Order: sequence, then C-alpha cells, then structure tokens
Amino acid sequence: MLRAVVFMLALTGLVDAQMPKSLYPWWGNKLVVRQLNLSNKQVEEIRAAVSHYQPQLLEDRAKVLRAEQNLEDQFNGEPVDQAKANQAIEQLITARTGLTRTLSELSLKLRVLLSSAQWQQLQHLRPNRPE
Repeated sequence: MLRAVVFMLALTGLVDAQMPKSLYPWWGNKLVVRQLNLSNKQVEEIRAAVSHYQPQLLEDRAKVLRAEQNLEDQFNGEPVDQAKANQAIEQLITARTGLTRTLSELSLKLRVLLSSAQWQQLQHLRPNRPE
C-alpha cells in the first residue's frame, strides 16, 4: 500500500508538469479521493489505469525534457544554426503533443470511471478553477 502511495505521488509530480489546465492529477490527492467517495472497485480501476499509463508518461516526459535540452543547446550555439534550431523546435512540439495525448487518454479513462456526481464534485475540488 505504501508503495502504491509513493508511486501515485511520484506520478502526480510528473503529470503536473505538463497537465492541460482543465485537468489535474487528483488521483494522488488523498483528500480529493476521500471526498469523491470512490468505491473499492473504482479505486482499483483508477490504480490500474494510472499504472498502465505510467511507463508511457515517463517515456513521453523524458522525450520532452530531451527536446527542451536540445532546443536550448541550439539556441546557445554560436553561430545559431537556424535549420537545426527549427528541427529542435519541431521535435519539442512533437514531444509535447505526445505527452498531452497520453495525459488526455489517461484523463478520459479516469473520467469514464467516475459517476456524473463524482465528476461534478471533482470539478469543484479542482485547484485554481476558473470562477
């Protein structure tokens, strides 16, 4: 159980770094999970979904970090090679697109596991939600 909590917290930090504004890593927040009054089956299915997507999220995040570093290296080059910089920009766009896709797929999977009432409650619990 402790291992699962540590895993969820680590994944929460990873996901939070690139999460679209409308989404957030609520599954790692014990208070939110408790307030949603999830069934044992829902908790198991949420854990399974997050575990299933974790390797892809880690890989996608690593691609983003490498692409960001490559772009920074290109910008710091002297003289700047515009062709290589443009290629680095395209790689970063592709990497971020992949991460956003994976996060969105995970979010959809988790949304399907929630009832309408739980979804509405989750939206009210979302930090920094627009009023």
